[in-house]
Amino acid sequence: MSRVRGRAEAALARGLAKLPSPVTRLLAGSPVRIDGQELHPEVQVALRFERLVGGSEILPVERARERRRHDARVFSGPRIEVGRVLDVAIPGPAGDIAARLYAPEHAPAPGPLVVYYHGGGHVVGDLDTHDQVCRFLAREIPARTLSIDYRLGPEHPFPAAVDDALAAFRWAHAEAERLDADSGRIAVAGDSAGGNLAAAVARLATADGGPAPAFQALIYPVTDYSARSPSYELFGKGFFLTAEEMDWYRANYFARPEDLSDPSASPLLADDLSGLPAAFVVTSGFDPLRDEGEEYAERLRSAGVPTTLRREPDLVHGFVNAVGLGGRAREATAAIAVAIREGLEAPLQ
Repeated sequence: MSRVRGRAEAALARGLAKLPSPVTRLLAGSPVRIDGQELHPEVQVALRFERLVGGSEILPVERARERRRHDARVFSGPRIEVGRVLDVAIPGPAGDIAARLYAPEHAPAPGPLVVYYHGGGHVVGDLDTHDQVCRFLAREIPARTLSIDYRLGPEHPFPAAVDDALAAFRWAHAEAERLDADSGRIAVAGDSAGGNLAAAVARLATADGGPAPAFQALIYPVTDYSARSPSYELFGKGFFLTAEEMDWYRANYFARPEDLSDPSASPLLADDLSGLPAAFVVTSGFDPLRDEGEEYAERLRSAGVPTTLRREPDLVHGFVNAVGLGGRAREATAAIAVAIREGLEAPLQ
């Protein structure tokens, strides 16, 4: 991608985001209604823009990673300012894990901490692709937010990402004082593949006897790699994340077919979910992963885990990556920040 083209696309994306609602509705065209839901006009326009720039094609791994970085630059919007940003290295099972700490201005110390895992199918994505959402959460919760650059497939197939994610959480807990964090108020959070990792860390840390997270925020998470839920058929094409892309992610993340059914890869298949930290699960209405995310929330509730499920019926997968542009995506991401803030509120003395 040329830098000139990238800047032009970013400027166009920002311009589209600032259009008056009637103009956005006109550009969106006829309303899209499926399964009792209506797609938001802002999303319709964004999907048209994505098709225009060719963002939905299946690419080789390295080109797909560059495409994700390019898309992040296009849709990130103006940089969200926070008090301080610091790159750190976390000792991991296969060497240092890169991470980035975001500290809001005037943050109390010790205060809450969010360990964040980025999305990208466990194959693409990095600290930069999710820089804006971490800045937003750090500022809006407010809480120190530690973004984790875990290993990716196919170079590092499952369970490398899970191993890194768990090691990063344990390090954050052990180094809470160094991070100006309250060790009793550490959440795990993530979007898509990152939501999958947050769920895995919550379960594995609890099963090991702790320390466990105080809260888990799962944003349109992958919860079952072994099967396709009905929402794959409803929204598997034309709504940003496609069923074809999910097949590509599976092929590149897993080296062995039997691993797709491992509960650390597919938390929905875990036998026992009791005793896990309280959860906030958010799904998008027009998303192939909608049904499995909602089924996982129901499994958590059935196991006695305090769980809030929130569906954003007019949005697609990936909305947190457009938080910097404002509008409907920012509104939905703000609700996630509120849920984490409430989940990490200091207990009454």
